Amino acid sequence: MMRPFTPVLKRLTVAGLRPTRQRMALARLLFEGGDRHVTAEQLHRQAEKDGVKMSLATVYNTLNRFTLAGLLREVVVDSKRSYFDTNTTDHHHFYNQDTAELTDIPGDRVIVSSLPQSPDGAVIDGIDVIVRLRNI
Repeated sequence: MMRPFTPVLKRLTVAGLRPTRQRMALARLLFEGGDRHVTAEQLHRQAEKDGVKMSLATVYNTLNRFTLAGLLREVVVDSKRSYFDTNTTDHHHFYNQDTAELTDIPGDRVIVSSLPQSPDGAVIDGIDVIVRLRNI
């Protein structure tokens, strides 16, 4: 029989992250409900609602560590808002500017037909397309 924290513990360990109490709690919130997009503030509120006490700075630090370890993908929608995406596969996003909702677009549904040559000493590492929407 598998313990409730076993999948999260394994995910953190495989990513080379020490499974602290805060990381375990946030990883459970992030990864046990399927793919999702969250801001640090949303995750902090959810953690507090679930009785997990930690600072917003700890949530930001944990999300950034998870991103560096490849567990999350940061999606910057503007200079004031970033989402953390549990789906790290190749895909793009719709961003509804009225509702602040981010929705996945499968990677094969967006075709980029031409890219500029990268500057000397650099290679293109990825392409992120965000299609901005407004309600009518």
